Amino acid sequence: MLNASCAFCHQVLAPSPEAGGKVITSRSGRRGLLWRLRDKQLRLGLFEISPGHELHRLTCMMQAGLWAATQVSMDHPPRGLPTEDDFSEVLTQVHKGFELGTLAGPAFAWLRHTLGLAEEDYQAALGPGGPYLQFLSTSKSSASFFLSHDQRFFLKTQRRREVRALLAHLPRYLQHLQRHPHSLLARLLGVHSLRVARGKKKYFIIMQSVFYPAGLIAERYDIKGCEVSRWVEPAPEGSPLVLVLKDLNFQGKTIDLGPQRSWLLRQMELDTAFLRDLNLLDYSLLMASQHLQEDERGPGGSLIFRTARSVQGVQSLDEPGAQNLRLLPDGPNALHILDGPEQRYFLGLVDLATVYGLRKRLEYLWKALRYPNRAFSTVSPALYARRLCQWVEAHTE
Repeated sequence: MLNASCAFCHQVLAPSPEAGGKVITSRSGRRGLLWRLRDKQLRLGLFEISPGHELHRLTCMMQAGLWAATQVSMDHPPRGLPTEDDFSEVLTQVHKGFELGTLAGPAFAWLRHTLGLAEEDYQAALGPGGPYLQFLSTSKSSASFFLSHDQRFFLKTQRRREVRALLAHLPRYLQHLQRHPHSLLARLLGVHSLRVARGKKKYFIIMQSVFYPAGLIAERYDIKGCEVSRWVEPAPEGSPLVLVLKDLNFQGKTIDLGPQRSWLLRQMELDTAFLRDLNLLDYSLLMASQHLQEDERGPGGSLIFRTARSVQGVQSLDEPGAQNLRLLPDGPNALHILDGPEQRYFLGLVDLATVYGLRKRLEYLWKALRYPNRAFSTVSPALYARRLCQWVEAHTE
C-alpha cells in the first residue's frame, strides 16, 4: 500500500505554478478578482512546494519550527492526563528570522501518545526531511492547506478566533475521544503560531489526514448536507487532478456499508450531538472510497477487533456499547477507515472551529432572504447536526 501511495504522488504532483512565471494583475479590482478566481480554478490539485514556490520559505520555517517544538515533547513526555496548566501553556521558540509558538503543547502530546503516534515519526514527517505539498481546493475559505510529504498529516491555516474556539473546547474534545475512542472527529494533533520577523502572527493546525493512505482512492467528497454552492465541476475522465467534490456531485450514489451502516449512523449521532452542544456548525463530513482488494474483503480478511488502539492506556467508565466500538482495519489510519462489502471508505468530521455567534446568525438571516426554500450551510447547530445525520442515513445502505 505504501508503494502504491508513493506512485500516486508522482502521478498527481505538479511543479509549482509559481515557479514558472509571474502573477498577472489587473488595474481593475473586480477584473483582478475574477482573474484570481479563474487562475485558482486552473491550478486546482496537489503541488510540491519546491524551491521557487511562493510558499517555500514559509513552509521551511514551519518545518524547522515543528522539528524543534516536537523535540521539546520528546524531551519532556506526558506523564498523565493533561492539567489545566497544560491546556493554557504557550511555548515560544525563537529561530533565525521567525518564531514559532506551540499552544497547549503538553495536551496535544498526550493525545498523540494515546493514539499510538511515536513522536519520532511525527517529527520526521513534519520536519525538514521532505517538502510539504500544497493542496489548492475548491473551498471558498481563505485558508491555506498543506500535507506532509508522506500525506499522513494535514496542515491548515486558521483565523485567530477559530484558534480560540479550538483551544476553549480542547478539554471537552479530549474527553469525547476518551468516551468514544472510534469517533469520526478528525484527530487534532497540534495548534501553532508563526511570526516572521516583526510581522503579524499566523496560526495553523495539524491533524491526521482523513484521506490516508491516498494511493488507491478513486473519489473524494466534502459533505455538509445542503445544496447551495455544493457543486464542483468534475475533472475530465482520466485526469490525475486531485479534486474534492461536494454534496450535489454525490446525487444518485450511495455508501454501501453492509452491517457497518448501523455503527456509522450511531457514531454520527454521537459526534454531531457533541458538536451541537459546543454550538458549532459548518463542519464537513469528508468521504472517499476505493475498491477493496480480494484479501481485504470480509471478516476473515484484514479486520481485527481493537478496542483500545485509539486511546492506549486510558480506561473509560462507559460500557463498550456506550462507547460504540467497532472492528478496525489492520492498517494505518484505521480510525477513519470503514470497510463495506466491496468498497473501503475514508470518513471523518473536519473543520470543528466555527461557532454560531452573532456573525453567523446575521449570515443566516441574509442567506434566508437570498436563498428562500433552499438548504444552505449557515443554520443553527441543532439543525445542522440533524440535517447532516439525515444525509448520511439517506445515502447509506
